Amino acid sequence: MRAAGYAPRGIKAEIKDNLLAALREGRDPWPGIVGFSRTVLPQLERALLAGHDVVLLGERGQGKTRLLRTLAGLLDEWTPVVEGSELAEHPLRPIAPATVRRAEELGDDLPVTWLHRDRRYTEKLATPDTSVGDLIGDVDPVKVAEGRSLGDPETIHFGLVPRAHRGIVALNELPDLAERIQVALLNVMEERDIQVRGYTLRLPLDVLLVATANPEDYTNRGRIITPLKDRFGAEIRTHYPLELDAEVGVVRQEADLVAEVNDPLLEVLARFVRNLRESSVVDQRSGVSARFAVAAAETVAAAALRRSALTGERPAIARPVDLDAVPSVLRGKIEFEPGEEGRETEHLVHLLRRAIAETARDRFAGLNLRPLAEAVADGHLVATGERVTGAAVLSALPELPVLHEVAQRAGVSADDPPGRIAAAVELALESLYLSRQLAKDADGSTTVYGP
Repeated sequence: MRAAGYAPRGIKAEIKDNLLAALREGRDPWPGIVGFSRTVLPQLERALLAGHDVVLLGERGQGKTRLLRTLAGLLDEWTPVVEGSELAEHPLRPIAPATVRRAEELGDDLPVTWLHRDRRYTEKLATPDTSVGDLIGDVDPVKVAEGRSLGDPETIHFGLVPRAHRGIVALNELPDLAERIQVALLNVMEERDIQVRGYTLRLPLDVLLVATANPEDYTNRGRIITPLKDRFGAEIRTHYPLELDAEVGVVRQEADLVAEVNDPLLEVLARFVRNLRESSVVDQRSGVSARFAVAAAETVAAAALRRSALTGERPAIARPVDLDAVPSVLRGKIEFEPGEEGRETEHLVHLLRRAIAETARDRFAGLNLRPLAEAVADGHLVATGERVTGAAVLSALPELPVLHEVAQRAGVSADDPPGRIAAAVELALESLYLSRQLAKDADGSTTVYGP
């Protein structure tokens, strides 16, 4: 390594160099991050280029942890470390007393191994029971029992932060740390040394400390103490997706769907979540997590899969009738304002219907659905439900040109499976019901559209 002119770099310089290289080459440094490209990411990039420790501030389910985990991709893929070192020290820059002694004894024969970047990212959920020993370190009684002096630095059992030397430490929900534990991080962030049991061990730690926190008006569990907050070079506010396409993109990326859920239904769920975030009956201090939309999409897909098992229809394709499962299943994921007890499902159903109407209005803008309404009024009643196949929905209607246009607007072609076409037709029927051009009679597991 010496002969090759290999020079160690600090963690922040390493991230800076790799981030600049990605930006210059047009590569995306933040794979999988949706909706932050014009807001959060430029701020984070500036903070990293400045070499700042960072705290991400935002409500639950805004992708803060997901964003921090992508930081590992900005590290070198492989880096040399002293073999057997507790602190992943660079062979040319040992810092722990035991490693320094080995380096002096072995010289250039010091054994070297290579560490992948995934192992240089350390994440800790800050809980009230976290101790100073967990984060910084403590005296190891076993080493003391072996005959070493209590003041010997080699009796220390290092905690999470020193073990992340030359890496990234991410603390989730930082305010949940007791204030006395937060104090233990002050020296790590400023002087880059640690203090254990009354004596100071000067270790030039090389770590990037990043954290997440919820706004003070959201959580009463704790706060970030002012001296620690002052040591973070950048405080960056995150947010929920600002655009509908970004909301749909998050759901499409994160949801594990067991059945096909088409784009119109994902748009309904995205609009539903956005309506919840704007509703006065929902406690906006707790937020409406992006996980809600993901769970809603997975619930709709599960309802479609169940219907497929009951009817034998293949493949399993979600239809608007499957949206009925969302309010009752996911009611507990939303915090409502005081005084709304007992009306939660009513509010959810109302906002879901609004989302369906808005999606249908957008999809079928300028399309005359009157022929479809007239066909139903003339006696072509349409039944749907958990035991009704897509083919049965379509067979209830006569051949109408408007149905082809409805399918086309929903991104469906004439040779697609009946379930996909039925999903588009059901959306049109539901929009006619919500605009009071059709009636709907729900009886148990079956829903009938009529005049």
